[in-house]
Amino acid sequence: MRTFPIAAVQTSPVVADPDATWALYEAQVKAVVATFTEVRLVLHPELFLSAAGGLLDEQRGYARTVATPVPGPLTDRLGALARETGLWLLPGSVYERSGAELYNTAMVIGPDGRLAATYRKVFPWQPYETTTPGQEFVVVDLDGEARVGLAICYDGAFPETCRQLAWLGAEVVLQPSLTCTRDRDLELVLARANAIFNQVWIVNVNAGGPVATGQSLIVDPEGMVRQQAGGGGEVLVDVLDLDAVARVRRHGTLGLNRPWAQLDREGARLALPAYGGATYKPRTTADP
Repeated sequence: MRTFPIAAVQTSPVVADPDATWALYEAQVKAVVATFTEVRLVLHPELFLSAAGGLLDEQRGYARTVATPVPGPLTDRLGALARETGLWLLPGSVYERSGAELYNTAMVIGPDGRLAATYRKVFPWQPYETTTPGQEFVVVDLDGEARVGLAICYDGAFPETCRQLAWLGAEVVLQPSLTCTRDRDLELVLARANAIFNQVWIVNVNAGGPVATGQSLIVDPEGMVRQQAGGGGEVLVDVLDLDAVARVRRHGTLGLNRPWAQLDREGARLALPAYGGATYKPRTTADP
């Protein structure tokens, strides 16, 4: 059995204080590895290390003030922490400065301290979020331990996101979020739907109160909620069964439905007007 133990930390930053938030982050990561010694990856909420607040809390110009280059000094600090703890780190996302552009960017740091992957949020929450949209979806192989796809919060509202990540081979979609609005209930539905459509694990970690509404969750490849947090600070620890992805795709969700297999079989002859009349390309021709 291929397994991958993770910890999703539902927490809140010290709003508008990145230095204090870093200290909190470092302490939380070290506490996780000391308490849950088998955990291989620690996931935090969206914009955590940028110390972003809720929808009405962020001051005009704050994002550009705290934006950081990627790679840069922050990734160096994260690399040192990853080497010290031996963990894969996905510290939510940060405001990234690249020339004149500002992105909402997630980073994956390997246990050897390297920057293994970056992902710029393709679907910022417009019109409220004004960062520049990213232009590609990202899947990263964690040295054979797991193949994960990256998404950030509102990305989950677009079926194309998880469909493309799964098509690229993702077994798990890691989705840091910062939702402080009433539509969190809708996001929980979308997380389950994305897992069901694509037969992948979904790990969606939201910030907790008072900054956001919490309710982080882990959904298995059949769409079943394994864990769901409340509104405060919590740590969701789970051991993901990666073989379940292949099992569910082969035998069907609940032993019944095989959407990926059917799409691979029939999709190549199906015109897709929403995508300029293109046809579906079976996953067997996708990059491994």
